Amino acid sequence: MNKFSEFAVEEVQFAGDKVSIDKLVNIPIIVKDYRINESKYKKTNADKCMTIQFEYPDTEGLNHVVFTGSMVLISQCDKYKEKMPFETTIIKINKYFSFS
Repeated sequence: MNKFSEFAVEEVQFAGDKVSIDKLVNIPIIVKDYRINESKYKKTNADKCMTIQFEYPDTEGLNHVVFTGSMVLISQCDKYKEKMPFETTIIKINKYFSFS
């Protein structure tokens, strides 16, 4: 007989306190991992939502999460996923967020 744990592949949720992306602007963070899902937030034109698991450089091991529909950040995470974890700062250029 099969055991559920032997065949089921469940997506484990990211652990950590939720932080607003606006509170991360110009603050160094370490991006550890990310996930992209369909957005449930319909007040914007974003059809994707990315969850980023990160930590602050001075609090190693203390995870946090941030949610964003930023296509620039989504693209950057996809492009550089093999470089994770990496230290970065989120900057805001007009209405857009970007890693720097």
